Amino acid sequence: MKSHDPANNRPTTAIRVMISGRVQGVGFRYSTQQQARQLGVSGWVRNRRNGTVEALFEGDPALVQNAVAWCHQGPAAAEVQTVETCGEPPQQLSDFEIRPTV
Repeated sequence: MKSHDPANNRPTTAIRVMISGRVQGVGFRYSTQQQARQLGVSGWVRNRRNGTVEALFEGDPALVQNAVAWCHQGPAAAEVQTVETCGEPPQQLSDFEIRPTV
């Protein structure tokens, strides 16, 4: 979903991503955080008890799409099978954090 950031009047989008495959125990969360910060998008990433990784990317639509595209490959040791996405209302997050497993 898109909205406008009132601070700079630029469009903001947020996309939730669910990544499955060999994505836990391979540095996926830390690599995702590094990638997101390099791109300048905010949000979070966490492991799920079912073996998937979940992330929320928020920011400039083009940069968010770049972050989502990166998830299709992930770090070198990962073996991504599927990436599911859905739009979310932006939460105006200010950083990209690693959250606890749920």
